[in-house]
Amino acid sequence: MLLPQLLLLLALQGEDKMPNVTMTLEEYEALKRLITSERESEGSAQAIREKKKTPRKASAYNKRYATNFRKVSLKYKTKSGSWKKDGFKRAQREAHKLSRK
Repeated sequence: MLLPQLLLLLALQGEDKMPNVTMTLEEYEALKRLITSERESEGSAQAIREKKKTPRKASAYNKRYATNFRKVSLKYKTKSGSWKKDGFKRAQREAHKLSRK
């Protein structure tokens, strides 16, 4: 209700770059409530539109690869648990070979 009146007031002010606008405290609070309620309604509408993405199900091959990689990785790691030189690459290759069979 107040927003069209405010826009009309601004349009009638003339060519000034910064128009003088006076309003009562009640009008200001009403305008502020109107703006916040619009933001809240936009947010709730957005939340309704967005659907939660369901994570993809792991394929059978991926499960086989994961178990094979865990088994093979021990061969290519040092005692401290870090990878040997080119260990990750070799473990990955071997796990893929085992998973394809």
